[in-house]
Formats: sequence, structure tokens, C-alpha cells
Amino acid sequence: MVRRLRRGDRMVTIAHRLFQEPHTVVPLGTFTGALGAAKSTISEDIASLRQTCERFQLGRIETLAGATGGVRYTPFRTAEQIRAIAEDLVRRLRDPARILPGGFLYTADLLSLPSLVVSLGEVFATFFAERRPDVVLSMEVQGIPLALMTARAFNVPLVTARRGGIRTEGPSVGVNYVSGSSRTMQSMTLPLRAVPPGARALFIDDFLRGGGTARGVYDLMREFQAEVVGIGVLLEAAEPKDKLVDRHVSLLVLEGIDEARGAVHLAPSRFALGNPPRQS
Repeated sequence: MVRRLRRGDRMVTIAHRLFQEPHTVVPLGTFTGALGAAKSTISEDIASLRQTCERFQLGRIETLAGATGGVRYTPFRTAEQIRAIAEDLVRRLRDPARILPGGFLYTADLLSLPSLVVSLGEVFATFFAERRPDVVLSMEVQGIPLALMTARAFNVPLVTARRGGIRTEGPSVGVNYVSGSSRTMQSMTLPLRAVPPGARALFIDDFLRGGGTARGVYDLMREFQAEVVGIGVLLEAAEPKDKLVDRHVSLLVLEGIDEARGAVHLAPSRFALGNPPRQS
């Protein structure tokens, strides 16, 4: 027999389950049995949780009616939160100490901060909420943390394309593409069983210059008979203006780096400033 719990204990337990499994419909019976409470009591607890999430902008909790209904949590960031995250990143990345020889920008330390990357994953999950991906795809290595936290927010698998096959992953599919930065021929591979035919893939990466890698992802997904439903990047280079892919979403725009003066010209993108992505 389940010991009768106080309301606060029930609400913490419900919230923990929902936050651990975003985008998953959890039947109310799951909580009535585990918490030893009537369905009406659980419904009241969920209503209170919904109000708390709305008040403190913690995401969305919704109840679905019907035989297959239940309760579902969706991570969500408001326009104000997204803008604040982007502006904070701009402030950090403008530090002249981040300029590397050759005009590159050091970002690895920020992409290693779990709290920050979790927030960024929820930002991308907000941008692409209507795309409903089946997998989140990334290219090794730098974009993996962003893609993993985006996959976490959608509660879908992460798939990582590599620049060389790994024997322990079995047969792989590979494509060649032209790197947008070096204009050299590159290759990317993915295990044959990684993406099922007909899957909807969301590509997340840390940086986009000319779009060569993203274009290669389109070609790779075509080999899997899968659809690329969106491209999200942390940083987008302002030049070249014409990219090899359309409708990508960036959080920040890198306009240039002046090594001599130690200046990083960086700004929030139009998406970060409240212009939502177009839905395909």
C-alpha cells in the first residue's frame, strides 16, 4: 500500500517525471497508482503545476483528453528569455581574449557549461517546436553538446555524423561535400541503422559560414530517405551572405574579428530579437 503523500511531495514527483520526459504524454493513471491519490486529486496537482510553470516561465504543461490522453510537458523559452540568453552570450564572446590566431573565436569553454547548453537546447527546441523531429543530427565535434541538449528537450535520439567511419558501428553511408570555409572536399558518414527511412531530422551545429556542411547533411539524409526539417546554429558568419542552405536559424551573427584591435563584432540574430523562424 502506497503511503499517502502531502500535496507538495506529489507535485515534486509529478514535475520530476514530466521534466525528465519532455514531449511525452504520461497517463494520469501513472501518477494515481504511484502516488496513491485519486485522479481528481492528481488533476488538481497538475493544474497547480501548470500555473506555476506559466508564472515563472518554466515551460508548458498541458492535459490531453481522451482514451490516449494524459499530461505532457514541453520545454519553452519566451522571446524575452531568448533575447537575454543571446545578449549574455554576446557579452561573453566579445572578450578580446577569445580571439585565436587566424581570426577564429574560442567558444569551447561555453559549450562545455551544462547549465548554458541546456538553456540553448531549449532555445532551439522553441525555435523548431512545430517541426516535430524524430532525431537531432550533429556533426562532430563542437556541435555535439548543443545537439545533445536539443535532443534532450525534444526527447528524441541524437545522431552524430563523423568525418570517418567507426568499425564498431557497423555498415555506414557516406557523402562528400565542399567545406564552406576551406573550399576543400570533405566527407561525412553515418551508421546505416542510425536514421530510419522517413525520419524527420533536425540539424544542430555550433557554427555556419557558407553552409557547406549543412548542404552535405541534406545530401546525407537523402541517402537515408529522411527529411531535414530544420537547421539551427549558435553562430552564423555574416559573410558570405548567400549560403548553400535556406531557412537556417542562428542565435548570433558574427560580423567579423579584428585581430589587430582585439575587437569581436558580434550581435544577436533577428531570430534572437523576436523574429520567429518560418515554418516549412
